[in-house]
Amino acid sequence: MDWNILIKGFHQFLLLEQGLSKNTLASYQSDLECFAEFCTEREPPLGLRDLETIHIEEFLAHLYDRKLKASSQARHLSSLKAFFRYTMLEEIINQDPADKIQGPKLERKLPEVLSVDEVNLLMDSIDLSLPNGARNRALLETMYSCGLRVSELCDLQISNLHLEIELIKVRGKGNKERWVPISQLAIKHLNNYINYSRRTGKIVDEDIVFLNIRGKRLSRQSIFLILKKYADNAGIKKNISPHTLRHSFATHLLKGGADLKAIQDMLGHESITTTEIYAHIDQDFLRKTILKYHPRNYS
Repeated sequence: MDWNILIKGFHQFLLLEQGLSKNTLASYQSDLECFAEFCTEREPPLGLRDLETIHIEEFLAHLYDRKLKASSQARHLSSLKAFFRYTMLEEIINQDPADKIQGPKLERKLPEVLSVDEVNLLMDSIDLSLPNGARNRALLETMYSCGLRVSELCDLQISNLHLEIELIKVRGKGNKERWVPISQLAIKHLNNYINYSRRTGKIVDEDIVFLNIRGKRLSRQSIFLILKKYADNAGIKKNISPHTLRHSFATHLLKGGADLKAIQDMLGHESITTTEIYAHIDQDFLRKTILKYHPRNYS
């Protein structure tokens, strides 16, 4: 069976049955097209039913030779495993050739975070009197206040802002919705943007909160550039991205005494183990907390 037909069928399955986001679907598509190219360029070419465990191992070795990071190799393998589960479900194959294969061991990399002082410097570097100043302040305040993914910020809708009760409804990964509290400071800047400066510009995507000069939703790249601009203005030397504000949100909540399960819910993590990485970030704070409060720590 043709690889393109198989990948298209898998794409439809993920879209209709699993409800995955466009970004996740694009990752699966890219990974499987890479694997299909690997199979078709062999002599003789490999079809789906020709695959054995050795072929998957050779593909992983091929990725290693291309100097792909371990995390990228692991993602490719995860995509293949999902694809093989689908083809078994559809009874195209009766055995998973990747079943016995384990991915590369990944180092647990702690995310970069800003200090509270650095967040304040970042926000204060935004000149509200300049064009898009009100929008950009509202954007960064909302991202930090709610711990949003950049894709969630791009898709945030006015109809999902319930500022009178200090909550917003967010559509996250897999189109799953969650309610997230929003700070009064973020509400202040959102109201200033929505009720005044947003109305003076062109509006095409009426229900989208953050719009570009053409009246359409801001792109992920635009938000990245906005953040980098103000980080530079604030003199912040760290290599930051929109996800840095999400990491900072979680770390500051944990440091302030918030429950890990509550942080998990606000971030929209499926598993608590994903959230637990934030418990490892501020080791100095945790050490001082134990030394201060443990009953056996005395001189």
